[in-house]
Amino acid sequence: MLDEVSELALFCAIAESGSLVGAGARLGLSGALVSKRLIRLEARLGVRLVTRTTRRLSLTAEGELYYQRGREALALLADTEERLRASRAEPAGVLRVTASASFGRQHIAPFLPAFLARYPALSVHLYLTDAVVDLVAERMDLAIRIGRPVDSDWVARRLADNRRVLCAAPDYLARRGVPQRAADLSGHDCLLLAEPGTRYQNWTLEGPSGQETVRVGGRLVCDHGEAVGEACAAGGGIAIKSVWDIGNALRAGRVVTVLPQYRLPAQDVYALYPQRAALPRIGVFVDYLMECYGRVPYWEEGL
Repeated sequence: MLDEVSELALFCAIAESGSLVGAGARLGLSGALVSKRLIRLEARLGVRLVTRTTRRLSLTAEGELYYQRGREALALLADTEERLRASRAEPAGVLRVTASASFGRQHIAPFLPAFLARYPALSVHLYLTDAVVDLVAERMDLAIRIGRPVDSDWVARRLADNRRVLCAAPDYLARRGVPQRAADLSGHDCLLLAEPGTRYQNWTLEGPSGQETVRVGGRLVCDHGEAVGEACAAGGGIAIKSVWDIGNALRAGRVVTVLPQYRLPAQDVYALYPQRAALPRIGVFVDYLMECYGRVPYWEEGL
């Protein structure tokens, strides 16, 4: 197999140089040796790869195919070797991470000191924003996103479950009554996580009779998830909240689940990074977060 790879590299050099002498100069071989190895390659494959005249060298159709596929194979091999070398390297440098403000504050920032202690050659720059950051333009190495990303050119690695629930404060339910079915939500004050100016939302739930969509509205609209959670706990209405965000209030009884027989569409936690990422620093950080969160996320404890 090593001979085949060597011959493939030789042929790619011939194709790119346009001559046997040029390929020899590129590889540190004599023109005669390059010619001899080319003849041997053509004999092994049973096809003519190049057409040679006294003045020029050109690829045959078979040679063009072999070159195109061969170049891809050599690039893949080089990339694989680089990834293997990188995987053994000591993680070092600056890791630029972006995440939503609420999730980053609660479930990334507290774990960073231990991570940096484990990898002393690494630094982390954490950018918290609820805006969707252009990862290329902002030169981010990694984004932690809620919900499966749609960026097809990036790797999306699932970090943890993100169970969402309908919830409200006990005193709100005592005043307004407890919804018994999805349609009842249209008659309640619902807290909308949306841009200010929004008046209604469609909430989709999966219940005993299948999927249902309910148009809901309310007088409180906010674009910040934690603020919606605080308003919910203060008796402002019914909200859709992720357990990672509302879990402490649920455990303390400040809020309770509403319509527990219904499920909300999953929006799990993902790490998003480039296909050709610098593997050591990104890989160890993603693995570390998965270790911290656990197979069943720690924010589900007691629920």
